[in-house]
Amino acid sequence: MRIASFNVNSVKARLPALLAWLGEARPDVVCLQELKCEEAGFPRLEIEDAGYQAAVVGQKSYNGVAILTRHSLEVECRALPGAPDDLQARYVEALIGGKLRVGGLYLPNGNPVDSEKFPYKLNWMSRLVERARELLALEEMTVLAGDYNVCPSDGDVYDPIAFANDALCRRESRAAFRRLLHLGYVDGLMASDPGPRRFTYWDYQNRAFERDDGLRIDHLLLSPQAADRLVDAGVDKGPRSGGRPSDHTPVWCELDL
Repeated sequence: MRIASFNVNSVKARLPALLAWLGEARPDVVCLQELKCEEAGFPRLEIEDAGYQAAVVGQKSYNGVAILTRHSLEVECRALPGAPDDLQARYVEALIGGKLRVGGLYLPNGNPVDSEKFPYKLNWMSRLVERARELLALEEMTVLAGDYNVCPSDGDVYDPIAFANDALCRRESRAAFRRLLHLGYVDGLMASDPGPRRFTYWDYQNRAFERDDGLRIDHLLLSPQAADRLVDAGVDKGPRSGGRPSDHTPVWCELDL
């Protein structure tokens, strides 16, 4: 089973590219981020015509997450627990095929760090750690997939000095990410393909993609039960090099189920 994460940076603007990629790559499960539309505006018919059903948590103009799958889909959670007053559309969780639990997430960016956005990011990460801990107690195959907006190490950013005080690279953000790993989750891409410059995001400016001036901020974290089934993982740069691309590209892993 192939599971992917793809920040599409507006599902309506990238729909042709998304459908083309779905037809070519044929992932079994896809977690989408930055839909930038409410659930009613999600292109469900087009996605269903491509062979996928969808669990969507939308928000007008901002955020928004979805899980697409070619297998049975049981929605378990439509918001990250721990803050019932948080209305930002950033988390959806579902049981796929009755045997794989997938949490699709869009973690806050956190910039600028001297604003309220950075404490919100860290608080959101603390809530994610608690949910991740609860999911481990279920002893299920679980994948937490999405745009984490965290570069876990200096090797995950093309210019560590320039990004040293960015919310994506601040020690507080990295420490929160490490807490997920210390719980027992495995970074799927690094476990399978730990080579250098495994970037998943490139800015639209200054020919960043052509220069490979990128960041690794999209991650697939696997529970021990899922990590035991890991066959392969990688970054698919194809969509980023196409017409009207997102600034992200898919990251994927394959599990032997």
